[in-house]
Amino acid sequence: MGRIKVNLTLDAEVAETARALGLNMSRLAEAAIVEAAKVERNRQWRAENSDAIATYAEEVAQDGLPLARFRTF
Repeated sequence: MGRIKVNLTLDAEVAETARALGLNMSRLAEAAIVEAAKVERNRQWRAENSDAIATYAEEVAQDGLPLARFRTF
């Protein structure tokens, strides 16, 4: 996918420090947004599937792990 231009507003001191250190603010912002999106997708998935997760946890608590007899560790 290609790149697009976006506008960001940053604290002036933060931007000056990043420039002085030779940091690529675009790449840093992109990496932070990628990570934030990953965290939010995971949070949403857990919320959407919380009933199934709780049900599975109850089953494991009652019956143990499926195929546990085949575990070698």
